[in-house]
Amino acid sequence: MQRVPFETMKSEFTRVLLASGLAEDRARLCARVHAENSRDGVYSHGLNSFPGFVARVREGGGIDIHATPRKVGGFGALEQWDGESGLGILNATTCMERAVALAREHGIGCVALRNTNHWMRAGTYGLQAADAGRIGICWTNTTRLMPPHGSAERRIGNNPLVFAIPREGGHILLDMAISQFSGGKTLIHSRSGQPFPVPGGYDSQGNLTCDAAAIRQSNRPLPIGYWKGSGLAMALDLVAALASGGRTTYQIALEGGERGVSQTFIAIDIIRIAGEEGLRQVVEETIGDLHTAPPLREGEPVAYPGERMLQRRRENLEKGVPVDSEFWEQVLAL
Repeated sequence: MQRVPFETMKSEFTRVLLASGLAEDRARLCARVHAENSRDGVYSHGLNSFPGFVARVREGGGIDIHATPRKVGGFGALEQWDGESGLGILNATTCMERAVALAREHGIGCVALRNTNHWMRAGTYGLQAADAGRIGICWTNTTRLMPPHGSAERRIGNNPLVFAIPREGGHILLDMAISQFSGGKTLIHSRSGQPFPVPGGYDSQGNLTCDAAAIRQSNRPLPIGYWKGSGLAMALDLVAALASGGRTTYQIALEGGERGVSQTFIAIDIIRIAGEEGLRQVVEETIGDLHTAPPLREGEPVAYPGERMLQRRRENLEKGVPVDSEFWEQVLAL
């Protein structure tokens, strides 16, 4: 397995984005986020997505690399912003930063964003809030990617949802698509031929399957919890679109591609309510109890959300970030 030092990866990404016309601060931000995603083991939204991101930037692709998000409405702790079809990473970072500032003032802050682009890994923005000592909650809608429960035809998005809770020893991070496996994870398993550990969708005959390639062929990923995930995807879609004044999954699909999505960013100043010691005690006791659960398989202890990510991060910083050679060579040639 080829590994690349984290700083080398970040530098290469920065070089390519500067050559693609991004201003230096924007190039460094987008490069850092992509590199950190791979560093944390989310390769589908790091190196593997980078050549496609560059292609969209260079070809237009619905992204205005010069646009700046702006506030268009709101009151109190709730604000409405327009992403102006700009860089999804920049827009999301700006809006979570604003939600954190609102939480500092009101105890809670919510920024709803419309007319933006793909933000890459959703967990990035939950971690951003947790780094600031706030609970972070965020989600996005998408174009039609899943059939609703009871149908074989795509109508709902996989609408990634994030909860992040600050913790000194490493934040708790729940980062999940509403499909059983994200599109990026499905692509990785399809390329490698490695089956999913549990069914992730249906094959073309309508049978549940662990075969990622069959799921990609059928375009029928499985919503988490069947009808529950199907309903949750719709609820997230509606809240994001209504709060931001933006598009729903249905409206995004009508325009083609996946542009002009709607997102929501919430930050909670939990220390103001629970106190630093209260936060620490509740979180550590909960984690401690979770870790006492006997594992089903020897050597596979029960982990809290984000724990294995922290382990991968430490390993990848020490040994280098694993790369798919095909994607890495594409980056070097850009």
